[in-house]
Amino acid sequence: MKTTFALSAALFATAVSVSSVHARDLVKVDGSSTVFPITEAMAEEFQKAEKGKTMVTVGISGTGGGFKKFCRGETDISDASRPIKDSEKKLCQENGIEYIELPVALDALTVVVNPKNDWVDHLTVEELHKMWVPDAQGTVMNWKQIRDGFPDKPLALFGPGTDSGTYDYWVEAIVEGKSSRGDFTASEDDNMLVQGVASDINALGFFGLAYYEENMDKLKAVPISWKGSKAVSPSVENAKNGTYQPLSRPIFIYVSKKSAEQAHVKRFVEFYLDNRNAQKLVKEVGYVPLPEKAYDMAMSNFKKRQLGTVFHGAEVGIGIEELLARSPQ
Repeated sequence: MKTTFALSAALFATAVSVSSVHARDLVKVDGSSTVFPITEAMAEEFQKAEKGKTMVTVGISGTGGGFKKFCRGETDISDASRPIKDSEKKLCQENGIEYIELPVALDALTVVVNPKNDWVDHLTVEELHKMWVPDAQGTVMNWKQIRDGFPDKPLALFGPGTDSGTYDYWVEAIVEGKSSRGDFTASEDDNMLVQGVASDINALGFFGLAYYEENMDKLKAVPISWKGSKAVSPSVENAKNGTYQPLSRPIFIYVSKKSAEQAHVKRFVEFYLDNRNAQKLVKEVGYVPLPEKAYDMAMSNFKKRQLGTVFHGAEVGIGIEELLARSPQ
């Protein structure tokens, strides 16, 4: 009898425990691996503040993969390292998904080489273009083809996969086209790219600043010269002051309007955009916080449920406040 009672009590306790987990409010986020560290940090702090009331899940399927899920109504929020594309807008429209576009930080997209590489002290945008244009596939295969004086060594390229917003931004800013060469080692996981460059003296790759800063002992960041200017190193300060061009960019979250009407999603987004949280946590994970005014503008846009996008690809040299003040499309 005691055994039966104990078993019944255990089963009841388990049922209550499972029920409690299921009863928790859930915010579903997926998308960019670049934005992931920020959203993960926000989720952790928000869950602490909520004292277990709300759970936030954060996936990494790339910006493109995240938008596919978001525009099918499978997630509440989509992390994105580029603005939404026309094809994604169309998918959202077809499924009745309205969205609020919110920039959350700046990133300095970072070009890296192996630390044992002793011939690269800077690169120009034109040299990067030469490496990555579609016509370079199968033809530009050696460092000596990039600049006179570079060694006769094979060129090994690493970059995010084509489903990544970081790849899309790179193509717009560096290749100035729709696609790059295809014969490079691609991965949606930035840590795999870090490992690839760190293990090959002939390698060059690119990804967000945070992943470089986490692995500075394994990689060497390359200063970049644009339009004949002095080469500038990727850093929080140089992204903020606008001197690191054309590879400084805003990164985003997109919030479903329907989801935003749910109190727990609304609380999470407002926590995310709160100046105190944003300035602290964005910096902690290695990204560049927006100016305080920009977070205030983003918060205002969210509270007004301003729908659509005001960002159109790689817009170089335009201030974030100016962009946020535009009328959405």
